[in-house]
Amino acid sequence: MQQLIRKKLADTAAPIDLVTEAAERVEPRLLDAWFKQPLRPAAVLVPLVCRGDVLHMLLTERTHTVRDHPGQVAFPGGMAEPEDPDLLHTALRESEEEIGLRPSQVDVVGFLPPQAVISGYAVLPVVGFFDDDFQPTIDPGEVAGVFEVPLDYLLDTSNLVRVDREKNGEILATYEYQYEGHRIWGATALMIRMLVQRLGEE
Repeated sequence: MQQLIRKKLADTAAPIDLVTEAAERVEPRLLDAWFKQPLRPAAVLVPLVCRGDVLHMLLTERTHTVRDHPGQVAFPGGMAEPEDPDLLHTALRESEEEIGLRPSQVDVVGFLPPQAVISGYAVLPVVGFFDDDFQPTIDPGEVAGVFEVPLDYLLDTSNLVRVDREKNGEILATYEYQYEGHRIWGATALMIRMLVQRLGEE
């Protein structure tokens, strides 16, 4: 599976204009009804690790005190800062700040399509493998905890549920997984779904 992921993402690159590309992936009527604008650039790390013969994805639980998405399951990451040279640096910097995962511990293999988030961000998902001896050191101001999900569970489409939400007469399709008491939904579930779809492409 690790080799398949590397192969499927080998030809991917960070977008030249993240905000525009993220916005263009959403229907204009949904963008106007649901999304806080203007979108601000951000990046997350989609962290994968091999445990024996089983590939896992690491996720975080955000604290209930953070400004954006309190209490939700998320990938490590955040908003781009002026001093970040690029969005890859943003994802790796935020991952180190949030869970103590150093850039030297991550083997970046590619990118997923940019994703608009209703809270007002255009997010670049960066996919990478991390060392299996990594021990998280979480920032308690942002992260309540971390957990891992076997990738096979996420690849099983029967574990993905579509939930339609309505606002001002506009229906927004959202997705979610339930795993051992964790609700993985919103933009995080959508990014996972994008990875699953990419792996299933011929």
